[in-house]
Amino acid sequence: MKKIVIGLSGGMDSATLLGLLLGQGAEVHCCTFYYGSKHNKWENRAAENIIDFYQFKKFPVFGHPIDISTIFTDFSSNLLLSGGEIPQGHYEEESMKKTVVPGRNMIFASIMAGLAESIGAESVALGVHSGDHHIYPDCRKDFISALYLAISKSTEGKVQVITPLIDDNKTSILERGFLMEPKVPYGLTRTCYTDHPFACGKCGSCVERLEAFENLKIKDLIIYQ
Repeated sequence: MKKIVIGLSGGMDSATLLGLLLGQGAEVHCCTFYYGSKHNKWENRAAENIIDFYQFKKFPVFGHPIDISTIFTDFSSNLLLSGGEIPQGHYEEESMKKTVVPGRNMIFASIMAGLAESIGAESVALGVHSGDHHIYPDCRKDFISALYLAISKSTEGKVQVITPLIDDNKTSILERGFLMEPKVPYGLTRTCYTDHPFACGKCGSCVERLEAFENLKIKDLIIYQ
């Protein structure tokens, strides 16, 4: 059985990635990062619930909580507790760039690659998708290509980077998850960027999520403010 390391944020994309890899027969090790974002405690709680869901169904999935909050203390981003207000509006609006956390995916991927090499996992799987490309430079294909080469070189070819969702948008990701068996438990996921137990329905992440459910004519089961 192949081992794969993923970053499980608790959101729709990483939950779908987890379901996809488990469905392909992989043993999946999920890194959940605490890095000091406004929604961190809510998304990590969601990640724990998703792991519990698949473990209850006897899938080979394991959690690795990792606290790197001190690294981001002096970083600038509205997504962080130290930053300004979370902007509202569509994900592709210029204002949403305020939620970029400099270097985040590079830092996460480096840690996941180190774990993968340590436990004998062959891949680090990232849940980046086409909807991320406009805002986040560390989700674009040129960055992923560079990251693939860097991690392959740093592990002497033992670990590769895979991005199964990179050409998908939020709607096609959601559609994939509902076709899986078991269906991805989207009612357990956390998408909203705000520090609130219930999703705001107004930030770019919420708007994109709601659009995806509307496009598929499926009711979103999470609670909104």
